[in-house]
Formats: sequence, structure tokens, C-alpha cells
Amino acid sequence: MSELSGISVVLPSLNPDEKLLAVVDGLLQYGFTDIILVNDGSAQDHLHYFETAATHPEVHLLHHEINRGKGAALKTAFRWFLENRPDGVGVVTVDGDNQHHGEDTRACALHMLQTGRLTLGVRDFSQPDVPARSRSGNRITSAVFKIFVGMTISDTQTGLRAIPRADLETLSQVWGDRFEYETNMLLSVKENGIPFDEVKIRTVYIEENKSSHFHPIRDSWRIYKLILAHFFKYTLSSLFSSVVDTGLYTLLTWALASLLNDPWLTAVSLSAARVISSLVNFFMNQKLVFKSQIATGKSLLRYAALAVLIFLAQFALTYGVYTLFGIGESRVILRGIVYIIVMTALFVVSFLAQQRWVFRDNRNAK
Repeated sequence: MSELSGISVVLPSLNPDEKLLAVVDGLLQYGFTDIILVNDGSAQDHLHYFETAATHPEVHLLHHEINRGKGAALKTAFRWFLENRPDGVGVVTVDGDNQHHGEDTRACALHMLQTGRLTLGVRDFSQPDVPARSRSGNRITSAVFKIFVGMTISDTQTGLRAIPRADLETLSQVWGDRFEYETNMLLSVKENGIPFDEVKIRTVYIEENKSSHFHPIRDSWRIYKLILAHFFKYTLSSLFSSVVDTGLYTLLTWALASLLNDPWLTAVSLSAARVISSLVNFFMNQKLVFKSQIATGKSLLRYAALAVLIFLAQFALTYGVYTLFGIGESRVILRGIVYIIVMTALFVVSFLAQQRWVFRDNRNAK
């Protein structure tokens, strides 16, 4: 199995038990010849597992003096690989609780070697033996990823990831030291246009995953706040553009008051303010929110087309509801409620359209 000689297995572990030794034995059985084992500040009574694993000549042991988190352990191993394995083709990350079978690890590594693409080993959460919290948690996270990030990933929390050397430099600089790092890694894949594939693997839960160091509330918040940050930045961009629009309209109205009659004054000021604020919004969304790398001209045309469609939809929906339900001009509060509902819905639609069409980068399509 010499085809795996260029692959290093990255194995972070905190307070392991005998399952760590089973993982190492399984990796060696399936032909891996280089294992980078990271002790992430484990307690003294767990250190003998690392010492036993390190008796294998294929295992190189790294230490954190204190617990720094899974993300920090992964990045320590990535940097060590880049500095000490000049001929290495890539790495495959594995969890130390024996939930990743050696054969699946090998399959992901070989797929990465054959395609040159980052490869995620994904589990099937529809199986009846999957713990309920794991099934629901993954479904929610996958849905949030799809809606707010625009990535379709079957298993967002998988720890089995084969990563080509060319992508390690970028991913080793991604922010995060604990479980949020793995989510940030996926966001970085999106932002940097790194192509990725999925490979189906076994779905293994030992004692309903009791050995996991994942804290349901604390670590879930760290993960979800990263994903929702895209929508939050989009909201801030829109608010800032609205301020620019209002400020420019006021400034232009004051500056042109002595030159233009009232109808022309309003039209020129409103049009100029709207065009400039729209361009501000476009470039903020392109560079800061979606971090798109596609041609500006192409995305700008799409953005303009979307703006026209949103305007027409706003007009059709608001006045359509007013007419359908007989909401006259005297019912100011009710008309205002309808307007707010329509604009909120179109705000979300615009976000999704910009994410999936205006600024979509197809380089990382599966």
C-alpha cells in the first residue's frame, strides 16, 4: 500500500483511553506509514496511552502543555507537517475515539490523491442507531449552512477530512482553537474557492458518543455564530447603504436647491443617491460579506437585474395585498405592517439570491 506513503494522518487527542490505541493499530493495518499524534494537554493519568502509541516507529508525538482545543491541535500538526514533511502530498484528520474506521480513512485519502480535492468523510444520519441529538444537530447545522452560507454539506461536523498539501497553508491560518475551527475551515473552503468532494463512510457511535469533548451549548454557540455572521454582515451592509442613501439625498437636495426646480431637484437627488448607495452596497457585499472572486462586471450586471426584480416584487406584493384585502390609504397602521412583512421577506430573498447567484463562485462546486 505504498500509495499512502505521502499521506500523514493527523490525530488530535485529549484524555484518551484504550480506543486511541485501537485507532493507531487500525491506521497501521490499512497501510498508513506516518501518524502525527497530538496530545492536547491531557491529564497525567492518560499519558501512558500516548507513550504506548509512540512506540510505533510510524507515530510522531507532539505535545501541548495545556489544553488548547481541537482546532489548535489540528493547526499544530498542519504546521509541523508543512515544515517537516517536504515530500508529503497531504494529510487526513482522524478522531481518536475509534469512530473512524481505518478502511474509511484510507478511502478518503485515496480519493484525495486521485482527485487532488479536499475530501470530507460523511456519515449517513438517517440510520436508526444514530443518537437523536446527533441526527437533529447535523440536520439543523446542514440546513443553516445551506441557507446562510450557500454550501451543501451532508456532514458538517465530520472529523475525517483529507486535505491536499496545497490547501494546508491557507487552512492552518484559519481562526479558531476549539470545535469552531472545523466550522471555520469549511467557511474558508467557501471563501477561498477550494474544491471539495464527499465520500460516504461508516456511521459509528460508541456509547452514544459519550467520550466526545463537545459541549452542546457552548460549542454549538461558537459554531452557529460563525455561520450566521454572513447574514449579520449582510444586514450591516444594508443598513450602512441606507444611511449613505439618506445622507446623500439630503446633501444633494441642499446643494442643488438653487439650481433646479422642485420636481427635477427631487428626481436628480433621489436617483444620484440611490445609484451611489447601491454601488456602495454592491462592493461591500462583494468584498466583505460574500468575498466573491468572480468578475466584477458579471456580478454587477446580476446585482442590477436583481435590484430591478426586487423593486417590481415589492410594488406587486404590497399593492397586491392592499387591493386583495381592501386595505385603503386610511388604514395607515395595517398598510405599514404589510409593508414591513413584504420588505423583510424580500430582504431575505435578496440575501439568498446574492449568495447563490450574484456572487456565486463555482470553483468549489462538488
